[in-house]
Amino acid sequence: MQSPADRHDRHEYPAHWEADVVLRDGGTARIRPITVDDADRLVSFYEQVSDESKYYRFFAPYPRLSAKDVHRFTHHDFVDRVGLAATIGGEFIATVRYDRIGADGLPASAPADEAEVAFLVQDAHQGRGVASALLEHIAAVARERGIRRFAAEVLPANTKMIKVFTDAGYTQKRSFEDGVVRLEFDLEPTDRSLAVQRAREQRAEARSVRRLLAPGSVAVVGVGRAPGGVGRSVLGNIRDAGHPGRLYAVNKAFPEDLKEVDGVPAYRSVRDIEGPVDLAVVAVPAEHVPAVVSECGEHGVQGLVVLSAGYAESGPEGRERQRALVQLARAYGMRIIGPNAFGVINTAPDVLLNASLAPEMPRPGRIGLFTQSGAIGIALLSRLHRRGGGVTGVTGVSTFVSAGNRADVSGNDVLQYWYDDPETDVVLMYLESIGNPRKFTRLARRTAAAKPLVVVQGVGSAPQGHAVRATRLPHATVSALLRQAGVIRVDTITELVDAGLLLARQPLPAGPRVAIVGNSESLGVLTYDRCLAEGLRPSPPLDLTTGATAEDFHRALSRALADETCDAVVVTAIPAIGEGSPGDAELAEALRSAAAAVPGKPVLVVHVELGGLAEALSAAASTSPQALAKAPGVEGGARPLHPAERLPASAGASPESPESPESPESPESPTLEGADSRLIPAYPAAERAVRALAEAVKYGQWRRESADPGKVPEYDDIDEKGAAELIEGLLERGQGLTIGQAQTCELLEKYGIHVRRALAAPTPDAAAEAARALGYPVALKATAPHLRHRADLGGVRLDLADEEQLRRAYAELTELFGQPEELRPVVQGMAPRGVDTVVRAVIDPAAGAVLSFGLAGAASQLLGDMAHRLIPVTDREATSLVRSIRTAPLLFGWRGSTPVDTPALEELLLRVSRLVDDHPEVVAVTLEPVVVAQHGASVLGATLRLAPPPARDDLGPRTLPAY
Repeated sequence: MQSPADRHDRHEYPAHWEADVVLRDGGTARIRPITVDDADRLVSFYEQVSDESKYYRFFAPYPRLSAKDVHRFTHHDFVDRVGLAATIGGEFIATVRYDRIGADGLPASAPADEAEVAFLVQDAHQGRGVASALLEHIAAVARERGIRRFAAEVLPANTKMIKVFTDAGYTQKRSFEDGVVRLEFDLEPTDRSLAVQRAREQRAEARSVRRLLAPGSVAVVGVGRAPGGVGRSVLGNIRDAGHPGRLYAVNKAFPEDLKEVDGVPAYRSVRDIEGPVDLAVVAVPAEHVPAVVSECGEHGVQGLVVLSAGYAESGPEGRERQRALVQLARAYGMRIIGPNAFGVINTAPDVLLNASLAPEMPRPGRIGLFTQSGAIGIALLSRLHRRGGGVTGVTGVSTFVSAGNRADVSGNDVLQYWYDDPETDVVLMYLESIGNPRKFTRLARRTAAAKPLVVVQGVGSAPQGHAVRATRLPHATVSALLRQAGVIRVDTITELVDAGLLLARQPLPAGPRVAIVGNSESLGVLTYDRCLAEGLRPSPPLDLTTGATAEDFHRALSRALADETCDAVVVTAIPAIGEGSPGDAELAEALRSAAAAVPGKPVLVVHVELGGLAEALSAAASTSPQALAKAPGVEGGARPLHPAERLPASAGASPESPESPESPESPESPTLEGADSRLIPAYPAAERAVRALAEAVKYGQWRRESADPGKVPEYDDIDEKGAAELIEGLLERGQGLTIGQAQTCELLEKYGIHVRRALAAPTPDAAAEAARALGYPVALKATAPHLRHRADLGGVRLDLADEEQLRRAYAELTELFGQPEELRPVVQGMAPRGVDTVVRAVIDPAAGAVLSFGLAGAASQLLGDMAHRLIPVTDREATSLVRSIRTAPLLFGWRGSTPVDTPALEELLLRVSRLVDDHPEVVAVTLEPVVVAQHGASVLGATLRLAPPPARDDLGPRTLPAY
């Protein structure tokens, strides 16, 4: 009898196991199954492994692989014996394999669910996280093949490999016998293993972006021999920005005797450069890019910024060219920004990189900026840079990325970088598309908990060059889910900059209470009205009259900030004519000094035709201690603000002035930590200032609430196992189906969701019999698709107290709408009167599982008044979901009506969330109507759809998007 190891391959090559991964140091590798064609690669790989590593792998000196070993390690059935390799440039750098074993430890087949696993990593690549990535992937493969547990035997001295296993986060046990450590661990993902995986993902992807944004040396490939052109321009921009690293100009058409271009060393090929090259900026025609990428890969370049166009944005042929570009770059372990990119900028003083088409380096600051479109990038950079017209002032950029077609590096990668970047306090993103909404939402939630994230999201179809997952969710729903994750959603780039400047300069407001002071009654009233419209709680404006002096402004602002009933202040200012009227600089200093005395509350200025005020408010020189000491009404200047004294919810903007003195308490923080962050943003219109403030208020509230997100409650009456068995039996009938009413009610009942019985009434006599079985009073409903849930059309008759009323209603329905066969009438027992609502849940292939709630009828259908939350929903999220719709007052006693039982409604929402979260085969649920009465909630109608669940790549091993 043949053993499993001797049988021929039983499965075709599993191409879906192939994946690109980011390693710990930010480089990339490709993971793929090992096949019979890999014999030479395996031998070459083994020859480059040290004797010590070989000893750790085989527990004995093992200088070379025998022919039998090579055959064994390259012949797999992809079920009981699987081998994976990590490759760079097509060559192996590490391998892992498992062999299924039985209880006796000998080779076995299913149903045996344990396997032995072993790794071997080339010494030159140890410490890069290769083994950790391979473990994630081999574990996913094993689970797919019915293996639930791994066993590994490791020598005690092999501490690196023991750490790989113990740090993975799986449930495990360890034993020691015969001088060998035996580790056994379950492969079912745990909360800890997922947390470990995502932490590794964040560190690896952040480092991969850091390699692109902070290179030690840069080569620009495609530098023209004559002035002008993209390559020559970028070369000049990098040189003029003052990048301290080595810079090289490359063009294969350079004469052999050319040594320099614009004072930069010139080469005909990247291969000719003697020193290392960290970043290559590629500006050659698309047809020449592959050769350049190969040269860069062979030279060890770490990353590419591809400015060249002619890729997916140009059509199907360009899309294939783009796919090949990404595959080639990843084969060499490189990541790509682009193609069709505008470039990258890093204003850090030790980097000073302007590898973009922007002719000037933007001012350094605390704002991270990401765009996909070069045109939008230009617009945002110019708005942040200029002082006049619109929102002005010295608030600059930390890093800027314009990703173009984002074939590889995307907004998700840059978010990973900004999450713990100490140079970035506020993130602004213009997203024409979101390639992976599920992952973006997860990363956004984590980032927003640390620093503000402001996003403009494209509404129309994605640009042609972008690979975007299909979603069935409306744009408004996706926006609502982003807001749930803490994203500050705005609609225009003007609003993006408005909100960004406020969050970069001012602390977060503690609440919605706003004081308004100024020298114009009409402008104050306009600001008051806008506050009301944005849901803020303004106090009546304080009019200082047009004769107000700088000291009047200082005194009024100081009083407003000192008021415990005030969370933020809006100062309105118009030009005043007269001998005592303050100048721009004097007024700005008065406002700044008053604001500096109370650093925990934000201050905004609405100015009208005061050309110099915005500049004066933002002048870095006026933040010096001497200037503060001279401000009216302030003796001795403002007390230095230590970072520890700032509100935890503050945007945390650090100073941008390099001249600020250092604090004795914290040598890394300037004495006036709050000085530049107290730069007061000035707005030319009340609506712009108030809209920015309203977004800051909502974000501050989200930050406070997210600190305690609540919990997903457990319910003792939920029968998860019974529901799983029922679903499995129903799915055996087909791949996707809307199940019948009886099965729907049975399945919902497993989760404590009771649907009121509705009995078919094909004839008047059947209706009368159904009513006797249910008990009067009853309702008679037409369930035909065009009449269902349409009480306004007369298809529902309620409170039928006896058989006479029932038969009369039946006759009226058939007379109005047609024969019973068309109407599909049913009889249902009356529920207590209340508010009709609708509860829905859907699994979207891109965004994940979403729970939605609204009032039934016109409110949700016509006005779209629905609220949404990602599943699983916590108890706090269920509470906020009920209160998020505009028509929520109808549930809480609006205009003297009786408040309904919202706790019962919230419990229903939580049970639906649990059902969909526990059983992703439930791809759609609709409960309509759900009548919420003074006591309890009644589900009168339910539909439920089952299907094999969409793949959850967020629960699998770390991978880069396939292209």
